[in-house]
Amino acid sequence: MKVEAALAFGGNIGDPVAAFAAALKGLREHSSVTLGRLSSIYRTPPWGKTDQPEFLNMAALVETTLQPADLLAFCLELERAGGRERRERWGPRTLDIDILTYGDAIIDQARLQIPHPRIPERAFVLTPLAEILPQRRIGGRSVTELLAAATDETIRRDDVATDRLKALLAA
Repeated sequence: MKVEAALAFGGNIGDPVAAFAAALKGLREHSSVTLGRLSSIYRTPPWGKTDQPEFLNMAALVETTLQPADLLAFCLELERAGGRERRERWGPRTLDIDILTYGDAIIDQARLQIPHPRIPERAFVLTPLAEILPQRRIGGRSVTELLAAATDETIRRDDVATDRLKALLAA
């Protein structure tokens, strides 16, 4: 049975748009994943560790028959293929892919928490997610309601990056 999952993408070193495109193509090519709606790309200030370049962030919906742990493993594989090196928490990265939601599943394991536990406090996740899944309820509140409580005026849509991503995915 296919389950809809929401994924968050982020990156701030190298070429995040190209990394997003490569990962999205990898998802699209996986036999157990159907790529769905994509948000625009947003420029966002760093979070957690603030002495680094701003990030590009976006969200994507997929339908998958992969179990949550297998989807996570595949996302981690895509990160590694995109040059991700885990050196420091919240540090610079070429590509980060988080599973935000997986159907209505609630999972609380050491390496996998769904819904992602920090969604409500991260406008850089909520802004793109609200574009593609505004009425999705997380913790009893819609993504739109969560975003209204966490709005950050420094987050801005990057039309050039969004158009470039569309062109890379069409190639």
